[in-house]
Amino acid sequence: MLGRGWRFRRRRRRLARRFLRGEGVEVGALNEPLRLPRGARARYVDRLATAALRERFPELAGERLVDVDVVDEGETLASVADASLDFVVANHVIEHTEDPLAALGAWLRVLRSGGVVFLAVPDMRHTFDRGREPTTTEHVLRDHRDGPAGSRAAHFEEWAGKVMGAADPAAEGARLDAAREEIHFHVWTIDGFGDLLAAAHAELPVAFEVAALEPNRHEFVAVLRRA
Repeated sequence: MLGRGWRFRRRRRRLARRFLRGEGVEVGALNEPLRLPRGARARYVDRLATAALRERFPELAGERLVDVDVVDEGETLASVADASLDFVVANHVIEHTEDPLAALGAWLRVLRSGGVVFLAVPDMRHTFDRGREPTTTEHVLRDHRDGPAGSRAAHFEEWAGKVMGAADPAAEGARLDAAREEIHFHVWTIDGFGDLLAAAHAELPVAFEVAALEPNRHEFVAVLRRA
């Protein structure tokens, strides 16, 4: 969804040319699909069909949205078979997930051996999240092991207070939660996200390696390769 000029797209395209080939999916592309290199083909996955996405995001009325091919929860990909894809692209998605490790596990699950997960993640220092506390790896592990429901209210309250500047963050956070508003549940710097990936090796059932982790203006790009 973010469109800050064109320079950040250049590094995305360079990394896509390096790592993406074959058949894959892109999760939550909306109006900013990754430009794929020759030899790579993607289906688009979102939890709503294209017409419903237009209603959900009226601020994108003037933008061209991708045609959604698969209606599914992007963080579970329940309709996608194990080891059936060569890549998964999820740009500016993982910060919206309540259980980032479960999402990573799902994206790795659907990959063939050697397949890659391609992630662009906002760097909190260069976005509207700059006033928030970075998400710790311990917090993500706790949400993964115990379930994310216990911290949901606190996430919405922090968003309401630190990002929206609400006078009553608890009340506004409760309203956002009830409306299922899209927020950034988790926020990272590139170093913090690297720490999370290191911890994920021991936590997730699918082995992977970090093939790339690079800063990219207001974001950073991580590429994980299934072992």
